[in-house]
Amino acid sequence: MAIIEARGLVKSYPKAKVQAVDGVSFKVQAGTCFGLLGPNGAGKSTTVEMLEGVAQPTAGEVLFKGETIHVGASAKQYRDKVGIQFQSTALQEFLTVRENLRFFAALYPKTRSEEELIRVCRLEDFLDRDTKKLSGGQRQRVLLAIALVNDPEVVFLDEPTTGLDPQARRNFWALVRGIKAEGKTVLLTTHYMEEAYELCDEIAIMDHGRIIAQGSPQSLLAQYFQESVIELPTTLTAALGDRMPFVDRGELSEFSTADIAASIDALRLAGVPLAQLRIRPPTLEDLFLKLTGKDLRA
Repeated sequence: MAIIEARGLVKSYPKAKVQAVDGVSFKVQAGTCFGLLGPNGAGKSTTVEMLEGVAQPTAGEVLFKGETIHVGASAKQYRDKVGIQFQSTALQEFLTVRENLRFFAALYPKTRSEEELIRVCRLEDFLDRDTKKLSGGQRQRVLLAIALVNDPEVVFLDEPTTGLDPQARRNFWALVRGIKAEGKTVLLTTHYMEEAYELCDEIAIMDHGRIIAQGSPQSLLAQYFQESVIELPTTLTAALGDRMPFVDRGELSEFSTADIAASIDALRLAGVPLAQLRIRPPTLEDLFLKLTGKDLRA
């Protein structure tokens, strides 16, 4: 069952002569993690703001359980049923983590128990610490707890692991999986392709205000790729010139091939050392670059 549906969403800014979102439609199934990806300027953030109810669409609508979120009693119901972890949220200064949880809980008529929030988000070790003294990973766990304080059915996570080290990022992934296991629906925006692959049941890739691809990560990779990727240090491929279509990615260069054996033979004949050669399957990052021609951080 679709818990959230976007129908023909349009967002225009006439003074700036910008159409940020141009007819976006999709459904989010209950109990799944849906990822919205796109380079800067693709319309992703504006779309998310309309889904959250923070911004009003110029045209189209967002439905929650079949009811519009923009007017009437259903709009109030929606605000009570969603939780949002913004990319940047100001915590109340000079208050501890526990005091911040209680502060935000006071804003809602219905809340999840403090004990559950502490357990689910693993806050036990720093509950009585001033929020100014939290590490990046600890702060994100507190912000997640605040997003869950009203026991929402839908949780929006806006680039929740930006700036975290790899271990803290993976720890946060485990928290998200736990939330989804409770039957909650998660809408995720992220700049990390591995994160989208690990967490999302379905993704939509946006560019120029429109969705250009949508489906499960696995089905999209199968749809767009029948090749493998060969990687070598750029220092070894630079002398090849146009003889093989390596793409410079910094320290490594790569190209896609449907015939690995023939490609390796060609490299050997060209005198390229193969000790550092690596063969890998295509990733979501490859898909993103293929569809948009842009790095996700662009």
